[in-house]
Amino acid sequence: MERTIFETEHEIFRDSVRRFLEAEIKPNVDRWCEVGIVDRDAFLKAGEHGLCLMWAEEEYGGLGVDDFRYEQILLEEMAKSGDPGFGLSLHNRLVGPYLGKLGSREQKARFLPGCISGETILGIAMSEPGAGSDVSGIRTRAEDRGDHFVLNGSKTYISNGINGDLFVVAARTDPNSPHGIGLFLVERGMEGFRRGRNLKKLGLKAQDTAELFFDDVRVPRDNALGDPRKGFYYLMQFLAEERLVVACGCVAAAEAALQATLEYVHERTAFGRPVAMFQNTRFKLADMRTRIDVAQVFVDRLVMERNAGRLTPEIAAEGKLFCSELEGQVTDECLQLHGGAGYMDEYPISRMYANARVSRIYAGSSEIMREIIARGMGLDPRAAAGLKQRRRA
Repeated sequence: MERTIFETEHEIFRDSVRRFLEAEIKPNVDRWCEVGIVDRDAFLKAGEHGLCLMWAEEEYGGLGVDDFRYEQILLEEMAKSGDPGFGLSLHNRLVGPYLGKLGSREQKARFLPGCISGETILGIAMSEPGAGSDVSGIRTRAEDRGDHFVLNGSKTYISNGINGDLFVVAARTDPNSPHGIGLFLVERGMEGFRRGRNLKKLGLKAQDTAELFFDDVRVPRDNALGDPRKGFYYLMQFLAEERLVVACGCVAAAEAALQATLEYVHERTAFGRPVAMFQNTRFKLADMRTRIDVAQVFVDRLVMERNAGRLTPEIAAEGKLFCSELEGQVTDECLQLHGGAGYMDEYPISRMYANARVSRIYAGSSEIMREIIARGMGLDPRAAAGLKQRRRA
C-alpha cells in the first residue's frame, strides 16, 4: 500500500540510512549477538553519519530536525538491514529528549555534543526488581544534601547498561509521596556507581542489558533534570513518545518477518510444489499483509499527530498495544510457515521471533496499555470507587 506521509527528502534520507546500515551495521550483527554487546564504534559511526539526536539544536552540533519521520525511517531500515539490539533509537528518542527538553543550557552544553557525536552513549534507569511499569513503586532514593544529592538503590533490565556513559536515573526524593520522584544525570565513573553483569536474554542478544547499583553516589545538584520533585510527571510526559518508537519498530519488524517468509515459501517445496502455492500458506500470508497494512496506516497517522503536538498518552498506548501484539502474531505465524527451519538460528525468522517477545513487555506491558486506554475512556476503577463512596455518604 502506498504511504503518503513521506516527502522527497525523506526518501533521500532513507537511501542514505540503508547504505549506512548495509556497510557498517549488518556485517557485525552476528558477532554482536554472540558477544552480547554492540561495538561502541557503531555509535561513533552513526554520529559521523548524522544519525544521533537529529533533533538537537545546531549550536550543540545537531541538525535541528525534530520531524519524527526521520526516526521512523531509521527504525524501519534497522528492521531490514540492522538489528533492534543496536540501541540507537533508545539513545535518540527514549533518553535524549529528557536532556533536550528538561536540561538547562549548561547541561546541554556539557552533554549534548558527546551524545550527538556518539561518544557519549545514553541509557535510562527506571526499572527496579520491584518496580517495572509501576513507576510510583520506585525505591531508589536521592537524599537532598543542599549542593548535591546522595543516591542509593539499584536498577535492573537497563538497556545500554554496559556501554552507557550517561544515565537518566529515576529516584525517590519524597518518601511520603508516591509521586515524589526526581530525575538525575549519573555519569560513568562517579564514585559508588557500578554495573552488574551483562544479563543473558531470550532475544535482543546484541543489546547489553545490565543491573546498575548506586551506593552513596554523590550527584551534583547541577545534574538534576528539572525540578527534583516532579520526575514522575516528566516520566509520564515522555512515555507517549517512547511508546510511539516501539509501535514504529514493531510494525517494521512484522513487515521484515513477512518479507523473509515470502522469500522462503517461494523457495521451499513440499509434495512437488512451492509451499507458497498451498491455500493455507496463501491465506495466512494474505491475513498478515492486511493486518500489517492496517497497522502501518495507524502508525503513520500517529507519527503525524506527534509532529503536530497532538499525540496523547492514550492514543500512543493504543499504537503500542496493537503493534506489539501484531508483531508477536506475525512472527509466530511466519516461523510456523518456515517449519523446522524456522527453529534454526541460521534463518532470520528465528531471531525475529525471539526479539518480538519483549515488545509486549517493555515500555509498558500490554496489560498496562489496556489500563491506560480504558482510563482514557472514563473506565477508571479508582474514580468509580470514589463515586460509590460519595453516593453512600
